[in-house]
Amino acid sequence: MSLKSILAVKGDEVVSINSNADLAAAAKLLKKRQIGVLVVFDAGGRLVGILSERDIVGAMAENGDAILRLPVSQVMTPKVSTCNLDDSIGSVMERMTEGKFRHMPVLDENRLVGIVSNRDLLKWHLDTIREHIQKIEESFAELDLMRL
Repeated sequence: MSLKSILAVKGDEVVSINSNADLAAAAKLLKKRQIGVLVVFDAGGRLVGILSERDIVGAMAENGDAILRLPVSQVMTPKVSTCNLDDSIGSVMERMTEGKFRHMPVLDENRLVGIVSNRDLLKWHLDTIREHIQKIEESFAELDLMRL
Protein backbone atom coordinates (compact mmCIF):
# COMPACT_ATOMS: atom_id res chain seq x y z
CA MET A 1 0.00 0.00 0.00
CA SER A 2 1.14 3.54 -0.67
CA LEU A 3 0.08 7.01 0.38
CA LYS A 4 -2.09 7.02 -2.71
CA SER A 5 -3.85 3.88 -1.47
CA ILE A 6 -4.31 5.33 2.00
CA LEU A 7 -5.90 8.47 0.55
CA ALA A 8 -8.10 6.35 -1.72
CA VAL A 9 -9.51 4.62 1.36
CA LYS A 10 -9.78 7.59 3.74
CA GLY A 11 -10.60 10.21 1.12
CA ASP A 12 -8.76 13.26 -0.07
CA GLU A 13 -10.76 15.93 1.74
CA VAL A 14 -8.62 18.49 3.53
CA VAL A 15 -10.36 20.89 5.88
CA SER A 16 -8.81 24.31 5.68
CA ILE A 17 -9.16 27.83 6.98
CA ASN A 18 -8.03 31.26 5.86
CA SER A 19 -5.08 32.73 7.74
CA ASN A 20 -7.14 35.84 8.56
CA ALA A 21 -9.93 33.90 10.30
CA ASP A 22 -9.95 34.18 14.08
CA LEU A 23 -9.10 31.31 16.39
CA ALA A 24 -12.66 31.11 17.68
CA ALA A 25 -13.81 30.21 14.15
CA ALA A 26 -10.95 27.71 13.84
CA ALA A 27 -11.84 26.04 17.16
CA LYS A 28 -15.49 25.78 16.12
CA LEU A 29 -14.51 24.22 12.80
CA LEU A 30 -12.23 21.69 14.51
CA LYS A 31 -15.05 20.74 16.89
CA LYS A 32 -17.72 20.59 14.20
CA ARG A 33 -15.62 18.37 11.92
CA GLN A 34 -14.19 16.35 14.84
CA ILE A 35 -10.62 16.74 13.58
CA GLY A 36 -7.34 17.82 15.12
CA VAL A 37 -5.79 20.01 12.45
CA LEU A 38 -6.63 22.61 9.82
CA VAL A 39 -4.52 23.46 6.80
CA VAL A 40 -4.11 27.24 6.55
CA PHE A 41 -4.22 29.14 3.27
CA ASP A 42 -3.67 32.84 2.61
CA ALA A 43 -6.08 34.98 0.59
CA GLY A 44 -4.29 33.89 -2.61
CA GLY A 45 -4.88 30.20 -1.88
CA ARG A 46 -1.26 29.49 -0.96
CA LEU A 47 -0.50 26.98 1.81
CA VAL A 48 1.00 29.10 4.62
CA GLY A 49 0.64 26.99 7.74
CA ILE A 50 -1.06 24.33 9.74
CA LEU A 51 -3.15 24.86 12.87
CA SER A 52 -3.50 22.06 15.37
CA GLU A 53 -5.35 21.67 18.62
CA ARG A 54 -1.91 21.68 20.23
CA ASP A 55 -1.20 25.14 18.76
CA ILE A 56 -4.43 26.51 20.21
CA VAL A 57 -3.94 24.94 23.64
CA GLY A 58 -0.35 26.22 23.81
CA ALA A 59 -1.44 29.75 22.93
CA MET A 60 -4.24 29.62 25.50
CA ALA A 61 -1.82 28.43 28.19
CA GLU A 62 0.38 31.45 27.50
CA ASN A 63 -2.27 34.13 26.87
CA GLY A 64 -5.66 32.92 28.08
CA ASP A 65 -8.87 32.96 26.10
CA ALA A 66 -8.12 36.38 24.60
CA ILE A 67 -6.30 34.49 21.85
CA LEU A 68 -9.65 33.43 20.43
CA ARG A 69 -9.90 36.84 18.78
CA LEU A 70 -6.45 36.56 17.20
CA PRO A 71 -6.06 35.64 13.54
CA VAL A 72 -5.06 32.06 12.82
CA SER A 73 -1.82 33.37 11.28
CA GLN A 74 -0.55 34.44 14.72
CA VAL A 75 -0.92 30.99 16.30
CA MET A 76 -0.48 28.50 13.43
CA THR A 77 2.70 26.60 12.76
CA PRO A 78 4.06 28.42 9.70
CA LYS A 79 6.67 25.82 8.74
CA VAL A 80 4.61 23.02 7.27
CA SER A 81 6.24 19.66 6.70
CA THR A 82 4.71 18.05 3.65
CA CYS A 83 5.26 14.79 1.82
CA ASN A 84 4.85 13.74 -1.76
CA LEU A 85 2.32 11.20 -2.94
CA ASP A 86 5.13 8.84 -3.97
CA ASP A 87 7.04 9.03 -0.64
CA SER A 88 7.32 5.77 1.25
CA ILE A 89 5.06 5.29 4.23
CA GLY A 90 8.10 4.49 6.35
CA SER A 91 9.81 7.78 5.50
CA VAL A 92 6.64 9.75 6.27
CA MET A 93 6.30 7.98 9.63
CA GLU A 94 9.93 8.74 10.46
CA ARG A 95 9.54 12.43 9.64
CA MET A 96 6.36 12.69 11.70
CA THR A 97 8.01 10.95 14.66
CA GLU A 98 11.18 13.06 14.48
CA GLY A 99 9.18 16.29 14.06
CA LYS A 100 6.74 15.32 16.83
CA PHE A 101 3.65 16.10 14.78
CA ARG A 102 0.65 13.96 13.94
CA HIS A 103 -0.57 15.24 10.56
CA MET A 104 1.16 15.80 7.24
CA PRO A 105 -0.27 17.35 4.06
CA VAL A 106 0.33 15.25 0.95
CA LEU A 107 1.36 16.95 -2.29
CA ASP A 108 1.36 15.73 -5.87
CA GLU A 109 3.40 17.99 -8.12
CA ASN A 110 3.11 20.81 -5.53
CA ARG A 111 -0.68 20.48 -5.39
CA LEU A 112 -2.36 19.51 -2.11
CA VAL A 113 -4.08 16.15 -2.62
CA GLY A 114 -4.79 15.07 0.95
CA ILE A 115 -3.52 14.78 4.48
CA VAL A 116 -2.34 11.76 6.44
CA SER A 117 -2.26 11.31 10.18
CA ASN A 118 -0.24 9.00 12.35
CA ARG A 119 -3.52 7.12 12.90
CA ASP A 120 -3.82 6.50 9.14
CA LEU A 121 -0.26 5.19 9.01
CA LEU A 122 -0.74 3.03 12.10
CA LYS A 123 -3.88 1.54 10.53
CA TRP A 124 -1.82 0.73 7.42
CA HIS A 125 0.77 -1.05 9.57
CA LEU A 126 -1.88 -3.05 11.43
CA ASP A 127 -3.58 -4.03 8.17
CA THR A 128 -0.22 -5.13 6.75
CA ILE A 129 0.51 -7.23 9.83
CA ARG A 130 -2.94 -8.84 9.67
CA GLU A 131 -2.39 -9.61 5.99
CA HIS A 132 0.95 -11.29 6.74
CA ILE A 133 -0.58 -13.31 9.58
CA GLN A 134 -3.40 -14.47 7.29
CA LYS A 135 -0.88 -15.58 4.64
CA ILE A 136 1.14 -17.48 7.23
CA GLU A 137 -2.00 -19.17 8.58
CA GLU A 138 -3.05 -20.12 5.05
CA SER A 139 0.41 -21.58 4.39
CA PHE A 140 0.21 -23.68 7.56
CA ALA A 141 -3.28 -24.84 6.63
CA GLU A 142 -1.98 -25.95 3.21
CA LEU A 143 0.87 -27.83 4.88
CA ASP A 144 -1.59 -29.59 7.18
CA LEU A 145 -3.69 -30.64 4.16
CA MET A 146 -0.60 -32.00 2.41
CA ARG A 147 0.14 -34.23 5.38
CA LEU A 148 -3.25 -35.91 5.16
